[in-house]
Order: sequence, then C-alpha cells, then structure tokens
Amino acid sequence: MDLQTLSIIAVGLTFVLYIAIAIWARAGSTSEFYVAGKGIHPTLNGMATAADWMSAASFISMAGIIAFAGYAGGAYLMGWTGGYVLMALLLAPYLRKFGKFTVPEFIGDRFYSTTARTVAVISLLMISLTYVIGQMSGVGIAFANILQLPVATGLYVGMAIVFVYAVLGGMKGITYTQIAQYVIMIFAYTVPAIFISLQLTGDFLPQVGLGGQITGTDTHMLAALDKTVAELGFGAYTDRVAMGLGNMFLLTLSLMIGTAGLPHVIVRFFTVPKMSDARSSAGWALIFIALLYTVAPAVGAMAIFNLANTVHPGIEQGLPLSDPKGSLPIDEQPSWMTRWAQTKLLKVDDLNGDGLIQWYNDKNPEMAAEAETFGWKGNELTVSNDIMVLANPEIAQLPNWIAALVAAGGIAAALSTAAGLLLAISSAVSHDLLKGIFMPTISERSELMAARISMGVAIVVAGYLGLNPPGFAAQVVALAFGLAAASLFPTLMMGIFSKRINKEGAISGMLVGLITTMVYIFLYKGWFFIPGTNPLPDDASGWILGINPLGFGVIGALLNFGTAYVVAGMTKPTPAAIQELVENVRVPRQA
Repeated sequence: MDLQTLSIIAVGLTFVLYIAIAIWARAGSTSEFYVAGKGIHPTLNGMATAADWMSAASFISMAGIIAFAGYAGGAYLMGWTGGYVLMALLLAPYLRKFGKFTVPEFIGDRFYSTTARTVAVISLLMISLTYVIGQMSGVGIAFANILQLPVATGLYVGMAIVFVYAVLGGMKGITYTQIAQYVIMIFAYTVPAIFISLQLTGDFLPQVGLGGQITGTDTHMLAALDKTVAELGFGAYTDRVAMGLGNMFLLTLSLMIGTAGLPHVIVRFFTVPKMSDARSSAGWALIFIALLYTVAPAVGAMAIFNLANTVHPGIEQGLPLSDPKGSLPIDEQPSWMTRWAQTKLLKVDDLNGDGLIQWYNDKNPEMAAEAETFGWKGNELTVSNDIMVLANPEIAQLPNWIAALVAAGGIAAALSTAAGLLLAISSAVSHDLLKGIFMPTISERSELMAARISMGVAIVVAGYLGLNPPGFAAQVVALAFGLAAASLFPTLMMGIFSKRINKEGAISGMLVGLITTMVYIFLYKGWFFIPGTNPLPDDASGWILGINPLGFGVIGALLNFGTAYVVAGMTKPTPAAIQELVENVRVPRQA
C-alpha cells in the first residue's frame, strides 16, 4: 500500500479515537471543563501532562534543530527538560494546594487585586497565542505531506478536529485524548529511531547507537558525522556553538524558567485529587517525557547523517566533493524530496545548471571559495527544520507503515498541546475575565457556554496566526517561552515564596517583564516596525549587548523580579491575611 493511503488510514483512525473519547468524556460542569473535576489518577495525569508539554516543537522541530545546529541545538533539549523539573519542584504542588482553576486566579487572589488578575490574563493570552502558532503550523505541515495539499488546507482540517474534541470535552475530554495522543506519539517517535539505529550501527537502542560504531567499520557514529558535515563546510557536529556560549546559556535558562511558567501545563496539576498526587504525577510525567527526549539527539544526528549521504553519496564512498559522481542528480532525487518540495518546506534550485544537487554551507567563506573552484554557484538545497523528523523514515528508506506512523505522531503532538493552550485561553476569558471581573454572578451553565464559545473563537484566531508563522515551530515556541519566563514565572515564584511582594510590586513587575521582552523580541523578528523603514537586523550586529532575542526572557525575568521588589519596598506592605495565606500554601500541612 502506498504511503499516502497508509498515512490517511493511520491519521483517520486516530481522529476517530479522539472524537470517540471526547463524546465519552463530555464535560457537564465548569469544574470538568476547566480541571476535569480534579479526579484524574496521577499516572494518567503524568501521561497527559507529557503529551500536553511535548508539543509539535518537541516532536517535529527539536530533532530538526539538533540535526542542523549540532551541539548548540542541545539548548532546547536541556532548557525544556530542566524547566519541567523547576515546575514540578517549585510551583506545581503549591498551586495545586491553593486549589483554584487557573493561574490568573491564583495571582488575583494572592495579590488581592483584579488588576493583577487582568495583567496575568493578558500575559497568558500573549504566551498562549504565540505558542499555539507553532502548533497550528505543525498541524498544517504534517497534513500537507500526508494529503499532498497546501499547508493552509491541512491547518483547516486540524482546526476542525481540535474544535470537536476540545470544545465538547473541555479539560476532561482533552486529558483522556492526550493520554491516547501520548501513546501514539511515543511509538511514532521511537519505532523509526530503533530501526534507523539498527540500520546504521546495529544497536537496538538509539541512545546507545548514537555513541556506537557504524556497522561494518571501526568508526564511531559521531566521528563519522563530524567528518561528513565538516567536509560540507558546517563545522564539526559535536562542538558547533553558532550562537556563542553566552547566548546558548541565556537561551537554555530562558527556556527553563519559561517552561516552569507555562499556564497550560501548570493547570494540569489542578486536575488531580490532592497535593501529594500533584507531586506524583509530576514524577510520572518526567519519566514519560524522558522516553522521547533521550531519543531526540540520536534522531537528529542520524537524520542529518542520512540526509548528507543521500545528497552527497560520494562522501561515504570516499570521493572528493569535486567529483560529479559524488552528488545526487536532480532527476534521480528520491520521491520524498519531490513530495516535500510541493509543501515549499524543501527547495532544490540548480544554480549552476549541471543537473546535480550541491548542498553545502555557502555562508562559510572558506567552503564557498573552495566550492567555486568546483564550478558550484551556491547551496542548491534548502530543508526546513520542521520536516526532518517527519521525513526521517523516508530518508532512511524504511517501510511506508513507519512513515505513516510518524505522520500520525506528529499530528498527535501538535493537537495535544494546541488543545491545552486553547483551553488555557478559553479559561482565561470565561473564568478570569467574564466571571472573575465583569460578570461575577453569571450562572455555571452560562459560564460553560461562554467557555466553549471563547475556545471556538481562540481556535479561529490560532488558525489565522498559524497560516503565516514568523519562524519554524521550535523557534516560535521559544519566543512564547521567553514571554512566560519574563511575566508569569517570576510572579508565581514571588507569590509562593515571598510574603513581602504586594499587589503594586506584582503588577509593576509583570508589566515591565512582559513589555520589555515582547518589544525586544517583536522588534528584532520584524513583527512590528515603523512603516517605510526596515526591521532591525536580527543578528549579533543589531542586538543590544549581543543578546539573542530567543534568550531575552532571562533579562525580562530579572527586570520583573527587580521591579517588583523595588516597588513593593516603596508601597504599603502585604496585608497580614495574605501573608498567612502564603504561609499556608507553602507549608505542607496536608497530604
């Protein structure tokens, strides 16, 4: 059976499953819609949390970043994983003990202010909308390859599926759907990795294969990869730090504290019966996350190794790059390249008209000069980070059913996180703004209807933004993490661990952190600028003090902390009742 048919069957069966779960787990109350009635078992919640947290960026794009960036791509892996540990240890149990539905509700009560709650809602909406762009983009990419349709059409299909199971089931339906999506996701990610590891190194475990030897040789996998990519002008794979160590550190730290401040993941810990269950589900989630994250470096490394040897088979044969026999003829390119070219995420351009594909780093002056002596006129292959995992089975010439499984997994990853984000947006609008501020006497039935309507609107907005994403999936997600790092994480930390911070300090800190980070990121990404002028250069020559916008969340967080403490010291102290509340939340007096 051909790949397209198998992919449609695999994805179609998963959609039937998602919709069936949504019908079975239909939310009948606001408690079920917002926090699944606080009745989810810790192990199941851990699995759902892992699916909610491991987005399209984790499944589709992270290994692609590692593939092209090498060692530097590890910042995403370390930042996201480390951030989850911060959340599990420093935030989740205490917020669960507080017992509210949403993060803005905690901030509003802790800082005894509807203004603080409103600012938290604004922060949440900025974070979630930016984050959901990457998810919707990932849905469109996966569908475009499966159905051979434009990315926009694929995105519309994904929007329709999310609308059915998220609007109908709320958190209850989303939780059980995410459990199913995790199972699909982990099989889809690890099965091809196992096959490729066996193919290249003979080792069953990809984690072992990454450090093993190429089959039939004495050469280690990473040594062979270093040699291959260095020959193409990209530098050694294992020591490449293109962004510089300082910016790599800032990016990693920004991703860590941004992860800990993600509202759609934090709310998952509100769905368990008690505080001890929140700790337990955090531990289970970390185990389930590790099953994918420890495989990602091997997936990225083996994908780029296979891609290099597909485009330049002469490298593996020991031919010099100048030998025409060592480059792939355009009319002999594999079917997966032709198919992905139709999505515009892969492009082949025969610049020198020799009928061959030359892929190399033409930004490297030494490599560009050497390539010119071969008659090459520039890099002729452009590959998006976002297709590396989805195309990986085809690059390695694995059976079609494995590629179909990966397609289903990629869509599951994007839909699981998109649903969680959309629920966070819906809860912020219906529970925090409508019921919490504007219509406090609204009935539960009306609030539930408002929650469903606001989620429907959020899906439409998310789909619109996903049509023109400002970058590849993981990069867009990194921007969302920067906003979370600068706004919600410091406020939550101070709300739990500091009695000194009052409402004036919290509000000032959130606003300063959010606005400075948003302006810095948006200016350099060209998302808004003065008409008639050019955006600021998005490279080290234009950045303030050389700080990469992707890592600016750390600076925003420091500004948030500093502003909050300065303003709190200049205004009235926190009321005694609130100080007692902080003490009760922080001290573990219940199971």
